[in-house]
Amino acid sequence: MTTRTIIHVDMDAFYASIEQRDNPSLAGKPVIVGGVGGQRGVVSAASYEARRYGVHSAMPLKKARALCPEGVFLPVDMEKYEAVSRQLRSILCSYTPLVEPLSLDEAFLDVTASIALFGDAEKIGREIKDRVRNELNLTASVGIAPNKFLAKIASDYRKPDGFVVIQPGGEADFLRDLPVYKVYGVGKVMARRLGDHGIETVGRLAEMSREHLRRLFGKQGEHLYELSRGIDDNPVIAEAEAKSISQETTFDVDIDNNDELRRTFARLSDRVGARLREEGLVSKTVGIKVRLADFTTMHRERTLLDPVSSDDQILSVAWNLFRAVPLGGQKVRLLGVVASSLEHPSGQLHLFSEQGEKNCKAMRTIDNIRRKFGDTAIERASGLRPTGENRDRPYDKGLSPFSPTHEKEAEGETAKGRRRKAKGNKRDETAKTKPRS
Repeated sequence: MTTRTIIHVDMDAFYASIEQRDNPSLAGKPVIVGGVGGQRGVVSAASYEARRYGVHSAMPLKKARALCPEGVFLPVDMEKYEAVSRQLRSILCSYTPLVEPLSLDEAFLDVTASIALFGDAEKIGREIKDRVRNELNLTASVGIAPNKFLAKIASDYRKPDGFVVIQPGGEADFLRDLPVYKVYGVGKVMARRLGDHGIETVGRLAEMSREHLRRLFGKQGEHLYELSRGIDDNPVIAEAEAKSISQETTFDVDIDNNDELRRTFARLSDRVGARLREEGLVSKTVGIKVRLADFTTMHRERTLLDPVSSDDQILSVAWNLFRAVPLGGQKVRLLGVVASSLEHPSGQLHLFSEQGEKNCKAMRTIDNIRRKFGDTAIERASGLRPTGENRDRPYDKGLSPFSPTHEKEAEGETAKGRRRKAKGNKRDETAKTKPRS
């Protein structure tokens, strides 16, 4: 088997570094990107000056302000960060088509077949770092190794502006003294469990037999056994195969109001659906992200028989997934909707009925209005679930509680029934009072 050569490129404090680059007065100051004023949420990025105070990404902004009161807090400027990310992607793709983005600021590259053209991996890695510095005026950390697991650990090893190479055959020496939480899948809970068995380092973990780890941790034991030995056969998946579209929001105040939760899922589903249609894609997997008040974060997803792109279809799946999430009586801090397993439509998705084609035209019209006048230019009338004793029934059928068509039909049938009944009653009364001729 040919030894692979994988590079992991990870930008340093990406959002915060862009802000410092674009505003020289912020150089050397603790910059925290994520919110301003009284807004809640979490830290999206912290400059290395802010990290000295203990601030890190995903930390509640309230806590970040307490740790670093003199920090410069800035809102997220996603449009700007995405533009820089596209520039970064252009640099990376000039060396290989096998580029797998993990986020806006990091990606894997498989340069195995590129070495003959550009030189060895170290030369490619150095060139990437130089181009990021010269063309973007930013810094990146680079890790080079025979697989993705090791390359990612290497890029993190000497941040910021790091450059680490793990040569084939040197895996065990590199991993031996690393703390066990560096292994994929080892979070705080698993690290404690491993510590209870005297396993504090990756080297100690590697001393355990496959059978012993399987007995202790089941299927995850197999995963730990292989990674502790630097074994990872996962391929680099090119961007088009890995792409997903997501939207999420953090509430100003933790909530447990079902109507507000449904309205939020509706807004997020609308945005995801609009992005899908804008890019001419459909999704076979719809997922949600839920973060509770205690910061417990849960992900759920469902793979569908037929791909979707309409707001109501996405919402129906997302809401049904959410209803099965165990909240444990807690309020909700954050909600997210994600569409993945993306593909181009076959061309027959909406041709099964005249109503389906009308819905497509309606969605395109709404998309055009929102693009011209903003997301809030046109919104759902209520977002509220139908009223009445049987209001849960539409969910059991897999219909969207927000579907304008569903609500209109339900109300229309009721109104039509009342009109028909009233007309019938009127005829009866007329028949009773009109004399025979």
